[in-house]
Amino acid sequence: MSRIQALVVAVLINVSVFLGAQRTSLRPPITGIAKVSVYASDIGKSRQFYGDLLGFSRIGPDASATPLEYRVNSMQSIKVAPLPNGETDDLAYVAFATSNADSLRRYLLSQKVPVEGEIQTQASGAQFFWAKDPEGHQIQFVQLPTRGHLLPVAEKGAGTPEEPISHHILHAGFVVQDRAAEDRFFRDILGFREGWQGGSREGRTDWIDMQVPDGTDWIEYMMHNPAAKTASQSGVVNHFALGVPDIHQAANLLLQRHWNASAREEPQLGRDGKWQLNLYDPDGTRVELMEFGPVRTPCCSPYTLRPPKQVPN
Repeated sequence: MSRIQALVVAVLINVSVFLGAQRTSLRPPITGIAKVSVYASDIGKSRQFYGDLLGFSRIGPDASATPLEYRVNSMQSIKVAPLPNGETDDLAYVAFATSNADSLRRYLLSQKVPVEGEIQTQASGAQFFWAKDPEGHQIQFVQLPTRGHLLPVAEKGAGTPEEPISHHILHAGFVVQDRAAEDRFFRDILGFREGWQGGSREGRTDWIDMQVPDGTDWIEYMMHNPAAKTASQSGVVNHFALGVPDIHQAANLLLQRHWNASAREEPQLGRDGKWQLNLYDPDGTRVELMEFGPVRTPCCSPYTLRPPKQVPN
């Protein structure tokens, strides 16, 4: 390579790095998962699962109102909405917290990302807007109120245990068919960073963990079953995870609440080196209990996920 060619290559690299840094600087922080929303065919059964078994308190004064929303901590919640006719995916959407919804919306538009409608404001003062990733997954971006609390202290129902099973939504996962397209959206535009990838056996990539750029929560590309489009399949693959300090203590707590465990619901050590326990809500949506960090070296690839921080209750 001549000196002139080398100089041209160096200039192009520097320009690329500069433009990438400039684009990242224009994006306001994305700090974590604010909400996961699932569909339910029987609201009463879902109320028993999320309220009576998992112990989450409902947000809102009307115990009979739908959709249901359960408080995980002051900045995260789980929403349970009636299943629309013809819907086969029980994971309705994932919401990410940002420090500035308006700036993020304008940034996404500048990157040619389709944004749905204008910014809306909730009664709490939180602002949000909608977008979709390249594969059509519904995404919401939420700006917390200036007082720093998205969710009020919720009232406990008559059957709600005193202590919820978890105080932190760690991650959400969904089917990905085109990794390159998802990477362009989550990594290149939004700034997510790969923290680990692995598979059910050596030489296979089934799961790719992508951590939010300004926090410790992550999403999980579920690569192993891209054809999972029926409710029975997608509910297992499309899922969310709740952090617990000790998986065996969590299992014992569920048993005390008369948990009727199935053969596939038992503590196991995952390929990522973490203890986990897969629960399934009444519609088959997987709710994964997961310890915060690995207890052994994860398989398959370097593990660079930043450890989750304690989320205020």
